[in-house]
Amino acid sequence: MTAITSTPASGSAGLAAFAAELRPEQVPEPVWRRAEELLLDWFGAALAGKGARPVKSIAAWAEAMGPAGGAAELLISRRRSSPLFAAMVNAAASHVAEQDDVHNGAVFHPGTVVFPAALAAAQALRRSGAELLLAAIAGYEAGIRAGESLGRSHYRVFHTTGTVGGIAAAVAVGRLLRLNPEQMNHAIGSAGTQAAGLWEFLRTAADSKPLHAAHAAASGLSAAYLARDGFRGATQILEGPQGMAAGMSSDADAGRLCDRLGERWALLETSFKYHASCRHTHPAADALLQLMREHGLGADDIVRVNARVHVAALEVLGVVGRPQSVHQAKFSMGTVLGLIACHGAAGITEFERALDDDAVGDFAAKVTMEADAEVEAAYPQRWIGKVEVNTRDGRRLTCKVEQPKGDPGNTLSRAELEAKALRLAAFGGAAGPEETRLALANLWKIRGAAVVGSLLPGART
Repeated sequence: MTAITSTPASGSAGLAAFAAELRPEQVPEPVWRRAEELLLDWFGAALAGKGARPVKSIAAWAEAMGPAGGAAELLISRRRSSPLFAAMVNAAASHVAEQDDVHNGAVFHPGTVVFPAALAAAQALRRSGAELLLAAIAGYEAGIRAGESLGRSHYRVFHTTGTVGGIAAAVAVGRLLRLNPEQMNHAIGSAGTQAAGLWEFLRTAADSKPLHAAHAAASGLSAAYLARDGFRGATQILEGPQGMAAGMSSDADAGRLCDRLGERWALLETSFKYHASCRHTHPAADALLQLMREHGLGADDIVRVNARVHVAALEVLGVVGRPQSVHQAKFSMGTVLGLIACHGAAGITEFERALDDDAVGDFAAKVTMEADAEVEAAYPQRWIGKVEVNTRDGRRLTCKVEQPKGDPGNTLSRAELEAKALRLAAFGGAAGPEETRLALANLWKIRGAAVVGSLLPGART
């Protein structure tokens, strides 16, 4: 591995220079391996989205807009389209099941925007598997740092995956287009000026969340292609006086944008999602599951659960009262803990039955949330889980989980990632068990592929 010298530029230009000039030999082997795992994990999440109504709407719209064929693969239908529409559909599909990866510090889902855009461009440009992975690595590093730089205030109103997701996608596609640093910065500028995504959708069970990912992947891809052809974007879109930080944050820190680029690999800090719900629910879910197992409790043994959480969890989850849709249920702490208590899991199949499950609804009524000073102090770098449980026989029990399942220190093995992908594919019906296993085997070897082809057999025009 060759050491990376410090990038002389700072801010948006520094991110652009790092991404454009990153060489394969500068990337440590663990980063390459984690990129493979993140790609496989994203693939499973995308297959799970096939039957979701919002994804069907976006896919039908993309098909109506055309073209009837193209170089890029739509995973849920095995049709082909332009890179733009493939990126949109695959991004929406991979975000709707709430099983895509997340970076805790940035509170950002990088895989759902980086891989759809990068895969579409790689297939259209006939790039190698190694180039696809290197592009994704660059996209993760840029997008995560952009999210971190915007601070916690940004996330109170803006869905970070929708806002900085376009920048991450632009960088990944820019790598595949082989943009130079100046062009890459123009791509970042054009992506940033299109940044969008507001949390208001949660209040009324709107379909906006997968649309955020779809728009970010597509706008980032567009920004990169435009930059290749000379289109100029703002050169300080993140840190400028009228840029994203100025308009979308009150605690931004531009110093985070280029902090230890090439030394600290933020991609390695990305977490896999074990439960099929908003990540803010996972720490408490793990804590409740551990407590119930340790004390041999059933759902009927519990009369009250108090989840002690960070403030951002209250801001995101607190707007959901009684869930009106399956997707909104994934943002309900009561529903998630109800599934854990009643069924021992909050997976994708459990959520499909949650709204009609009286036992889950009854348990949800026992759940409260409260801000906790220790949990808040650790957030967002660490997402600690704490629960307090009152039992029917008068006991008060507590449990604390330092690292939820899926975090880097408590990660999923490759075997667990394969099992998760197989479950998600079966749920969505996008691929059968044998073809999914074949696709997974090929994904583990994609770094050696001379050209990135279809991930699933039988793609048709």
